[in-house]
Amino acid sequence: MVSVYKKILFASICIFALSCKSKKEEATKQNTTQQATLVDVIIAGTQQLSNTIEANGNVVANESLEIHPEVSGRLTYLNVPDGASVSAGTILAKINDADLQAQLSKSKSQLSLAEKTEERLRKLLAVNGINQADYDAALNSVNNIKADIQLLKAQIDKTVVKAPFAGVLGLRMVSPGAYITPQTILATLQETNKVKIDFTVPAIYADLIKRGATVSIINNNEPKRTAVIVATETEINTTTRNLKVRALLGGVPINPGAFVKVLIDAGKQINSIVIPTNAIIPDATSKKLIVVKNGKGTFVNVETGLRTSSGVEITKGIAVGDSVVVTGVLFVKPNAPVKIKSVKNLTELTKEQ
Repeated sequence: MVSVYKKILFASICIFALSCKSKKEEATKQNTTQQATLVDVIIAGTQQLSNTIEANGNVVANESLEIHPEVSGRLTYLNVPDGASVSAGTILAKINDADLQAQLSKSKSQLSLAEKTEERLRKLLAVNGINQADYDAALNSVNNIKADIQLLKAQIDKTVVKAPFAGVLGLRMVSPGAYITPQTILATLQETNKVKIDFTVPAIYADLIKRGATVSIINNNEPKRTAVIVATETEINTTTRNLKVRALLGGVPINPGAFVKVLIDAGKQINSIVIPTNAIIPDATSKKLIVVKNGKGTFVNVETGLRTSSGVEITKGIAVGDSVVVTGVLFVKPNAPVKIKSVKNLTELTKEQ
């Protein structure tokens, strides 16, 4: 009886151990299934890309300045209508010059008398009626008065403010009768029938930037317009490694200070793998994508190229046909199990963004 009892007890223990092992294995499988991250993927394929470089540009007036007087005084005339167009040489303001005009009249009277004296002495000198020194003093007096008159005329010219070029006035900053100084801003003047477009491009594209070449300009929803490159900085910025470029745009004016897109044609169209931008994981020294292989998420280093409205070109790191994770990227761990929820295409992902 004891032997039978022992056999029954041993059999029970074995059955219990096997049951525990089975439950443990089942629990492990369940945990593994629960840890698998749900992701959406895109199948890497080639897409035809227009090899166009896009840059951000700023609109700068072809000519621009703040209008200041050259001398201090009270405004006796002001012709600065807000936002008006003016031609070159238009008189915009006058400063009280009564004292200078009085000095000019006095000097002209003195000059008239000095010239008559010089003429008489010149005749006397011709007949040896006076010595040369007396005549030279009279002639010197005439020349000094003429120089004083030129100085007064220059000072009077400074009391008149003229438009140095044709353009559009900004907002008037002073009123008639105000006392102004050379630090006072009367208004601004900008030439806007032609504007400059300043933009920067990476140094690797410097060979594409040539004087006389054309670029396309996009401003809001307006049609593309063509600008001509007129100059570049002689030095590449050592911090950003960018080259500053200036193009000239004529035609319909754009407000200076506006933001525009600049498109530069870099050559013929190419076929490349394009991946949504949000699928890329930026790192301190590299960029990574997650590729699904054998049910696990594998992190691979990639190199990027052109950027488009739909994504970014991948030049190295993945091949056509790879399953690239595009959603749930932040939750995938290296070599951890993943479960594909759905396969997306680039068009769908572009619309969702």
